[in-house]
Amino acid sequence: PDGHGKLELAQYRTPEAIADGSPHPPPNTLGLHRVMFAVDDIDDTLARLRRHGAELLGEVAQYRDAYRLCYLRGPSGIILALAQQTN
Repeated sequence: PDGHGKLELAQYRTPEAIADGSPHPPPNTLGLHRVMFAVDDIDDTLARLRRHGAELLGEVAQYRDAYRLCYLRGPSGIILALAQQTN
């Protein structure tokens, strides 16, 4: 509503997207619904979400000199992604 929303479409190259019917599929599963949030402090956000049952999937990754990124699984199984701009 404030005109600042963004939509980004992603395509997995490495690892390739896969078909997975498990109850807790990995982030690169085809058709998986997830949402990414831009955050100012990824470490603080992770700490706060963990107190509510979120589980870090893998590790916080550095993408070039531009972003720190990570995936989390929330208590209901939904995958969340966090992105912190670093430059």
